[in-house]
Amino acid sequence: MRETLDALADGDLTPAEAEARLRGYATTEAGRFDAAREHRRGIPEGILAEGKTPAETAAMADAAVGSTGRALVTRADDDTAEQVRAYLDAEHPDATVERDARARTLVAHAADYEPPVVDADVVVVSGGTADAHAAREAAVVAGEAGPRVETVEDVGVANLTRVLDEIETLRAADVVIAAAGREATLPTLVAGLVDAPVIGLPTATGYGVGGDGVAALLGLLQSCTVLSAVNVDAGFVAGTQAALIARGVDDPAAGPSP
Repeated sequence: MRETLDALADGDLTPAEAEARLRGYATTEAGRFDAAREHRRGIPEGILAEGKTPAETAAMADAAVGSTGRALVTRADDDTAEQVRAYLDAEHPDATVERDARARTLVAHAADYEPPVVDADVVVVSGGTADAHAAREAAVVAGEAGPRVETVEDVGVANLTRVLDEIETLRAADVVIAAAGREATLPTLVAGLVDAPVIGLPTATGYGVGGDGVAALLGLLQSCTVLSAVNVDAGFVAGTQAALIARGVDDPAAGPSP
């Protein structure tokens, strides 16, 4: 504790960084940012923009960059993303900010941020272009945790050849995230072709009854090949689960820090 207080007094730490070290979280008017999550769980804290005002999201992103050197914002619409970017540009002018409009993510890194490196490969495969929102969110989140991430898009099972053309890439993965809507056959099919863990990511794409992702989720829960499934459009959860598996591949003895 004394070391942290001395660093704060010397100006080597910001108040947010000092609070994060002492308490494990940084407090803002919009809420408390879990600055210790990556140390504790091996995955980054995400800032969910849905349900927050742009100002609240920006305040949380500022606390994230200030306490950990990185902010990961999910489910940010264009207006929120623009306001968060403008706020971070003013408060952290040396930070880099990247936006994936399709994934609705925004990632900011401080100039001195050192990203984690995990020696493992995650492949995110999606059935159709309409599934890209969830698949890309998963890819962004997994990548922020350190493993190498590759995406394979638009290989729906209506033409099995498209999947088979990518079989070498899929089989080279240490963990696969398979995103699909409608009846979500793709994850079940992939899980029968690879020896890596497969995380099924159902998406809310399709027609009529069950087209809101329910049919896709139920299809994954009833899969005859072994896989795990996350909730509908839960790209963040799929990405973090894949990252945890990747960490285990990189260092089987590693575990969450106390």
